[in-house]
Amino acid sequence: MDNLTLGEMEGKFADLIWERQPVGSGELVALCAERFGWKKSTTYTMLKRLCARGIFANCGGTVTALLKREEFHAMQGEELIDKSFGGSLPRFLAAFTRRNRLSREEVEALQKLIDEYKE
Repeated sequence: MDNLTLGEMEGKFADLIWERQPVGSGELVALCAERFGWKKSTTYTMLKRLCARGIFANCGGTVTALLKREEFHAMQGEELIDKSFGGSLPRFLAAFTRRNRLSREEVEALQKLIDEYKE
């Protein structure tokens, strides 16, 4: 999937759909008017954009997610690691921990993930 970056309003719109899906497109228009002050055309333009990117689908006036929120964010993380760290998770973690000290709980959680992966 290309371009997993969402602008601020795209992200808020996506969150709204993930919270409410499946949601009728008419209901979505009303929700966006209330929450964001959008016109009907703005909602449909944004929806069309995110559907074209393969995140959501609008079938018969019902909007559903093609990707779960967690899947989408995982894909964003993978894209970041691929582009910025040559796909190397250890390089990412090394860069991250140079500026951000991990708590004991975070280290334990990471160790648990590694141990589970080994099994």
